[in-house]
Amino acid sequence: MNMGKTGLITIIGLALVVLNLTAFTVNERELAIKLQVGEVVQADYKPGLHFKIPFIQTVEKFSSRILTIDERPERIFTGERLAMDVDFFVKYRIINTVDFYVSTGGSYRVANSRISEIIKNAIVTEFGKRTVQEAISVERAELMRDMLATATTTAEGLGVELVDVRVKQVEFPDDVRNSVYQQMREERGRIAAERRAEGMEVSEQKKSTADKERTIILANANRDSQKLRGTGDARAAEIYADAYNQDPEFYAFYRSIDAYRNSIGNSNDIMVIDPNNEFFRYLNNSSSSKN
Repeated sequence: MNMGKTGLITIIGLALVVLNLTAFTVNERELAIKLQVGEVVQADYKPGLHFKIPFIQTVEKFSSRILTIDERPERIFTGERLAMDVDFFVKYRIINTVDFYVSTGGSYRVANSRISEIIKNAIVTEFGKRTVQEAISVERAELMRDMLATATTTAEGLGVELVDVRVKQVEFPDDVRNSVYQQMREERGRIAAERRAEGMEVSEQKKSTADKERTIILANANRDSQKLRGTGDARAAEIYADAYNQDPEFYAFYRSIDAYRNSIGNSNDIMVIDPNNEFFRYLNNSSSSKN
């Protein structure tokens, strides 16, 4: 009885061992390939239970998730031959397990090293096309997009897809930082001077236009005032002429009184004139009438 139980347990144990050696599982977060004597014989396994030949076939598994490479800063040169330390990271995922295994031997360390070199070459290429200002501000998004496009084709040979390439930080080395800042200050100063010159030009144009309009307005106003004054003088002369025609003697008397008022109206005025002068005709006539 005991022999039977022992034999059953032995058979079950051997079956489990064989099953363990022949069966393998692949979950949703994994990619797997089957190797036979170092050669890939099957790939693209779906999640679930699968089998292999013990001792002859082996299985290599890789992550299907997005992987990240965060490298140390890399020194590169811009189109102006200025050195910059570029800190970046890369996100990628394995899309072809066979190419990945053949090109890297299934080693993440080897894969990360090769992908890093690809990205560094892309960074050198794209930064070398641009000035400092374009690289760090104006065309930052375009720069990273071009870096990704430049590196993608090469990375496909490793069986991976580059999901994203990001420049985290750009720093100038100490030996060039002051020089770069001085150039940036000079550039900003030049732009400010151009803006001030443009502003002065616009200001002078507006002043010239305003002076011209002022001169025209004053000339038109003076012309209109002269016309009005001429019309008024003509009307006054016409009124005087009508008054004179109606009563010449009274008109002469009125003009004389007005002349007296304007000439001797101030007590401090002194007049040296012949009393029999025509100017005093009405005054003299008035005195004669009174006597």
